[in-house]
Amino acid sequence: MRRRKGGRRLLRRGLVLWAVFLCLCLSAGCAGEEGTPQEGTISVYYINKAETRITPVAHVLESEEVRDQVEEAVGFLMENPVELSLRTAVNGYSIVNWELQESLLVLDVSEEYKNIAPTTEVLVRAAIVRTLTQIPGVEHVAMTVKGEALTDALGAPVGPMAADLFIDNAGNEINAYEKVWLTLYFANETGDQLVPTSVRKVYNSNISLEKLVVESLIGGPGADSEGIYPVINPDTKVLSVTVKDGTCYVNLDDSFMTQIYNVTGEVTIYSIVDSLAELPNINRVQFSVDGSTELIYRENFNLASVYERNLDLVYGNQE
Repeated sequence: MRRRKGGRRLLRRGLVLWAVFLCLCLSAGCAGEEGTPQEGTISVYYINKAETRITPVAHVLESEEVRDQVEEAVGFLMENPVELSLRTAVNGYSIVNWELQESLLVLDVSEEYKNIAPTTEVLVRAAIVRTLTQIPGVEHVAMTVKGEALTDALGAPVGPMAADLFIDNAGNEINAYEKVWLTLYFANETGDQLVPTSVRKVYNSNISLEKLVVESLIGGPGADSEGIYPVINPDTKVLSVTVKDGTCYVNLDDSFMTQIYNVTGEVTIYSIVDSLAELPNINRVQFSVDGSTELIYRENFNLASVYERNLDLVYGNQE
């Protein structure tokens, strides 16, 4: 009888232990389904030391409420990451305040933000927007500087930004690509007048807007454009574009001297001058070819001269 009772006790104990084991397994499984780290994880974007791209680093959010998650994410953005090759996007300025207006998150930053170099500033915005729009309920991010709307390199308000404003490359990192509207002046059909057109460009902000303007003019208006025609030999190479004290210095290779289109020299010169003068930091343009200004373009235009904006050639402006 004692052996039977002992056997029953061992059997009962084994069943109890097995039941406890099953409960622990089920509990672990349920916890894994309800609260896996992936569900509360966001990629916080940091800038590499060379300031050429932003890189995501996973962080776990502990909060469940949207406003608390925003507070956590902003805190992550302001802290330097463990990786020595990266740095925070909030560097040299501070985030003063933030406000969630339905699906729009408005960040107010300190005045020091204006001191950030243009190429780096695009990366800063990309890091901030890409990070914060991962929070459910936050679809756009707007930025203000001491309460005033943030403006781009053209002086226009940046406005609310979505994650897709910044273009992905083929890998997991994001280069400094951004979208911008440019006003470019191309030729009319007869080649003796200028026609302004607004063009949406996706560009790598590691190049200047001034160079982007010149390269866009060389590239032409595109085959699907109607009523506007190219002005510059497409074989022309941009050697350098620099700006100093409001004067833009455009250095092109000698292909520029060969005109293959039925366009007057005046239209070619002022298509570049007027397009560049649309940028807020440019008032005048001086040309050079292979570094030399001792040339005459199309027999009438001395490259040593400095050219200012001239809208008299624009179609519809003639008296």
